[in-house]
Amino acid sequence: MDPREQLEVIKKGAAEVISDEDLLAKFERSARTGRPLKVKLGLDPSAPDIHIGHTVVLHKMRQFQDMGHEGMIVIGDFTGRIGDPTGRSEARKQLSEEEVRANAATYEKQIFRIIDPARTRVTFNSEWLGKLMFSDVIELASHVTVARMLERDDFEARYKEGRPIGIHEFFYPLMQAYDSIALQADVELGGTDQKFNNLMGRTLQREFGQESQCVVLMPILPGLDGVHKMSKSLGNYIGINEDPSEIYGKTMSIPDELIVPYIDSATTFTLADKVAIERGMASGALHPMKAKRKLARQLVAQYHGDEAGKLAEEEFDRVFSRGELPDDMPEVRLAGDDLKEGRISVVALMARAGLASSNSEARRLIGQGGVRVDDRRVVDPAEEITPEHGMVLKVGKRRFARVLLG
Repeated sequence: MDPREQLEVIKKGAAEVISDEDLLAKFERSARTGRPLKVKLGLDPSAPDIHIGHTVVLHKMRQFQDMGHEGMIVIGDFTGRIGDPTGRSEARKQLSEEEVRANAATYEKQIFRIIDPARTRVTFNSEWLGKLMFSDVIELASHVTVARMLERDDFEARYKEGRPIGIHEFFYPLMQAYDSIALQADVELGGTDQKFNNLMGRTLQREFGQESQCVVLMPILPGLDGVHKMSKSLGNYIGINEDPSEIYGKTMSIPDELIVPYIDSATTFTLADKVAIERGMASGALHPMKAKRKLARQLVAQYHGDEAGKLAEEEFDRVFSRGELPDDMPEVRLAGDDLKEGRISVVALMARAGLASSNSEARRLIGQGGVRVDDRRVVDPAEEITPEHGMVLKVGKRRFARVLLG
């Protein structure tokens, strides 16, 4: 690709590029000199499991790599001990070194399912932050005013409301910026919530005599409900390690307005394919259901392979289009100790089958009308049943379990 084509690929799906002109100039210089750009992404390993919301920036890094540039993953083992204050109404719990290292190891295994390990340099920012003298820290802090720090919405809100702000929290954006200085980053990737932190790197590089990095900000991916940010705690996520049928089924449940954002930000479709799907939906030539099927199959294929994508689609059609039961269904085996006078509550059975994380969640699902026993809807959260061998428990549209006795 020539530099302008590279710029167009990077802009597609990005929320903001700071700035187009600077990034184009860097692409042009890279083409002249043959030196790949250093594209930085910082990961603070506070939560080790990745869902597709986390992969948005990783897919953008992979685009840079496919154009010949170098990805630099910074595992924030040092900054992770503080925790990113972005979007927080109070200070985060500081992680121990052992917790950070354990989470980082899990991260490394997952990110290489998306980015190219041959074009990736993985570093831990304790390599340079841990070596700074106190005088170095004072020098770094001298380049930023308290007023600048209070420009951050979260800090400003906490300050106005009289909620405490730890001095150590001010150092988080400074340390993230120093990562860019230590690596001499050309580009930094981040979500839109990271704009303040990323721009701090751009500012301090200039203060330390380096050319300022460009910043590519990616949108925060909405969850399956189309309202809240994708989050495991809200249950509105698609995990990259989930079963193919679960990924496919969850994707098919998203609102139509999320199809294009998911295709743009979370898939490896080519730019031409993304544009074709977007234009097809806009013109009415491509029905949203067909576009959603393309998206669902692609997401499964990205993490489980093309054959898994094909089989997940066939399974979905069999179960949801024709109302059949899935071929491969989890089983829950009940023994005498699980029963009281030969009976068990539906709530307890759901928890035993792993179809509810707690009794309260099971009662909530029953109250919503989403629980069936052999296709009979359960309406009473207190109901007890006499289980039969081969009985099918269904929760929602996608979760099943077959009851076995003995």
